[in-house]
Amino acid sequence: MHKQLGFIGLGKMGRPMVQRLRQKGWKVETYDIQARGTVSSISELTLNLLSPRIVFLMVPAGKPVDQVLSGLLHVLKRGDVVIDGGNSFFEDSMRRAARLKKKGIHYLDTGISGGPVSIKQGRFAIMAGGEKRVYEKIKPLFRALSDTRSGYMGKSGAGHFAKMIHNGIEYGMMQALAEGFTVLKKAPFKFRLYDVVDVYSQNSIITSRLVNWLREGFEKYGEDLQKASGSVSHTGEGEWTVKTAKKLKVTIPIIKGAFDFRVRSEKNPSFTGRILSTLRAVFGGHKI
Repeated sequence: MHKQLGFIGLGKMGRPMVQRLRQKGWKVETYDIQARGTVSSISELTLNLLSPRIVFLMVPAGKPVDQVLSGLLHVLKRGDVVIDGGNSFFEDSMRRAARLKKKGIHYLDTGISGGPVSIKQGRFAIMAGGEKRVYEKIKPLFRALSDTRSGYMGKSGAGHFAKMIHNGIEYGMMQALAEGFTVLKKAPFKFRLYDVVDVYSQNSIITSRLVNWLREGFEKYGEDLQKASGSVSHTGEGEWTVKTAKKLKVTIPIIKGAFDFRVRSEKNPSFTGRILSTLRAVFGGHKI
């Protein structure tokens, strides 16, 4: 396998991924319509890549992915590999895999979890779907990206399905943490929330990265979190999880409740919302 690839999308996740690969000795050609120092087109990106060519996408879900794939279909050939590392809907990934397969191009739908902080540390989760033999060939690339083990999830769509459910679970865990600390703030005791979260982070049952990130948030922004928005943004994965569970006739009251809270928070900001916004800022690089 050539230690070379094309990389499309230099956002808050893509850029540190490229930096990590280059540190590991990979040659990476980059393209981003909004970034300087990249090639000028998708066709130029693939021009100097050795066959079989690998192109890694880190672009927003939906139309942007389809637009990039349309451009790649004109320049890629049989045996080349496309890896979609964004948060695409799994049904879209299944459709795209079938589309590329007609030209003999392999497609791995690859869920990536950890956020910019974990990307820079080189320790994050990689969940891949697609042909297993292609995944096995690509594993050296995944090993270069992260010191943790990647995982093969199954046929096309499985990687992004696993990532979707991961994000749904994340919604529920974050919601429980935010609600609990809102109760602590309203309690008839003058809790110092930083002291509470500091103890919770010391090998308690709920000790986790989220608890540690909340401690970091209180330390950075203060216990009232005045800079944080009480209205919480939400991306597609939580909504997709709720709709997919309904389609599969699975009841998920915790995840659905967490998603519904984010929707309602647009008109009903709260301290619970501030905690969620703070967590998203600390681990995800989102605007607080």
